[in-house]
Amino acid sequence: MIVVRLCGGLGNQLFQYAAGRRLAHARQTELVLDLAWYERTPASNTRRAYELANYPIHARAAVGLESLWCRLHSGRLWRRLPLPRRWTNFRERSFDFDGTMLELPDDVYLDGYWQSHRYFDDAADLVRAEATPLVPGGPRDLAIAAMIQTSQAVSVHVRRGDYVARKAAATVHGTCSLDYYAAAIGAVASRLSDPHFFVFSDDSDWTRHNLALPGPSTYVDHNGPEAAFQDLRLMSLCKHHVIANSSFSWWGAWLATSSDKIVVAPKHWFADKRATPSLTPDSWIRL
Repeated sequence: MIVVRLCGGLGNQLFQYAAGRRLAHARQTELVLDLAWYERTPASNTRRAYELANYPIHARAAVGLESLWCRLHSGRLWRRLPLPRRWTNFRERSFDFDGTMLELPDDVYLDGYWQSHRYFDDAADLVRAEATPLVPGGPRDLAIAAMIQTSQAVSVHVRRGDYVARKAAATVHGTCSLDYYAAAIGAVASRLSDPHFFVFSDDSDWTRHNLALPGPSTYVDHNGPEAAFQDLRLMSLCKHHVIANSSFSWWGAWLATSSDKIVVAPKHWFADKRATPSLTPDSWIRL
């Protein structure tokens, strides 16, 4: 079996699942999810809910003794000592793509974020199919979907929330500036004749008062945190995308199937401006 440790919100869960799913598929074995982080979220992290139950994933949660082994494998002390192990630990060494992961054998415990499409490029169709929600959209979702499908729809995602409210998150991630959004929106608008902007954010009031949009706009703010997967589906229906330094909007853009899509992403994904060359596909524009 391949075991993958999940942590974080929906975007992170999808990255971790996709990397594990691709490896399990390549090794023709089952994928098991370590969900312990959601029961014992560290105080420095934003609490999140497990959200992949909304998708037709091919994986199961660790149970029984597997859960105990998961707890040991994810522990810092256990990783450093030559103690018995149920699986081989493979921990993400850096944020950049590590091709070694693609060659791992069966019976591996994956511990990392795996935020690169290159971890699952050769299973992209499989991942896209399994990242289609099981739960249909409500009336408002369907109405917005119809608007998206009949326009030159551009999704604009503004991530604030814990990036602003929690010091630890703000220190690591920071937020995309208004200058970034002005440049990114301008880059997309200059390539389209009649863009319609669909704005997704965890701070809709801020976006309404601060974003300058050169065209008709719709603010998608009817879904609560428990229905984030509905917003992600709507985002993925858009033809073009301006994303934040957020794995959530990364997935909204990557899941979009438009062959001529324009995607603009921030050049700096972290506050310390570390390089992230393998984060986005080559066709995406980094500003």
